[in-house]
Amino acid sequence: MRYKQLGRSGLFVSELCLGTMTFGGSDDMWGQIGKLQQDEADNLLKTALDAGINFIDTANIYATGKSEEILGQALKNVGVPRENVVIATKVHGPMGDSPNARGSSRGHILDQAKASLKRLQLDHVDLYQIHGFDPATPIVETLEALDTLVRQGHVRYLGLSNWAAWQVVKAIGITAARQLAPIVSLQAYYTLAGRDLEREVVPMLLSEGVGLMVWSPLAGGFLSGKFDRTGTTSEGRRVNFDFPPLNKDRAFEAIDVMRAIAMRSGCSVPQVALAWLLHQKVVTSVILGAKHLDQLSDNIGSADVSLSREDLAALEAVTKLPAEYPGWMIERQSDYRAHMVQTK
Repeated sequence: MRYKQLGRSGLFVSELCLGTMTFGGSDDMWGQIGKLQQDEADNLLKTALDAGINFIDTANIYATGKSEEILGQALKNVGVPRENVVIATKVHGPMGDSPNARGSSRGHILDQAKASLKRLQLDHVDLYQIHGFDPATPIVETLEALDTLVRQGHVRYLGLSNWAAWQVVKAIGITAARQLAPIVSLQAYYTLAGRDLEREVVPMLLSEGVGLMVWSPLAGGFLSGKFDRTGTTSEGRRVNFDFPPLNKDRAFEAIDVMRAIAMRSGCSVPQVALAWLLHQKVVTSVILGAKHLDQLSDNIGSADVSLSREDLAALEAVTKLPAEYPGWMIERQSDYRAHMVQTK
């Protein structure tokens, strides 16, 4: 297992991260994603730790707090030393019926941070993330609340999730101007079946030195190899929960190339999808959300898959984003200067 620096912080995390969205669901939306209970969660956590994964991600909204509770108990049951794991959680989604029990206001952040720590049975979380953009709360209010948590010692590092490039840069500017705790990471959707992040967000992350945590790297299971163009499969999360949205025709073209690479390399189709992400410079850690031990073990194996230059070129050709303004104009007008930087 390789470990990477999270943004420009001094924190190092495994390039694979155990996601816990499958923990604790019942007969609701979360149950469609996963209903893993304590014993199953304990086994997944132990398998991840044994493979060298030190990074675990959850959120207060997952199964309305149950995921955090199960993860907190699993950390106790497995007996992992606190300093050996990096625990990340998130805040933003509705945690009650009150209009103030949601969003990224100061009150909601401070209240939910305490609630998360209690559920996790911890005195601090290593990475606290704003789970989405809140148009009703000034960004400065959100950032000052996060800074308060850092100064109190309840939180070590700060991240965002599902924010646009301009929103992240605005937050970075505010933290710098007001000398607040910095933003070190962004958690976002990125996959061979959905490369939209490359238009604006990826260049911004590389420019600003912000780490990228990838959620749903298999496009909600679509890149697992279980699906075909006939749609006859009865397995996988997408059968009951068709998310995230994607262009399925383009995704199937990618799967065709992935199958050929997998057969030639002696690995699985999901391992090819995950390995592609691990080959991307911008990616710090890829979040694995598994229901079964064999699924998690297979996903972990992606860390040992090396894609050749030809493999990467084949995947690039079939999944490359269509040209879009201003990208194509920036590329055109940069040509006569870019080579000067490269040969400097």
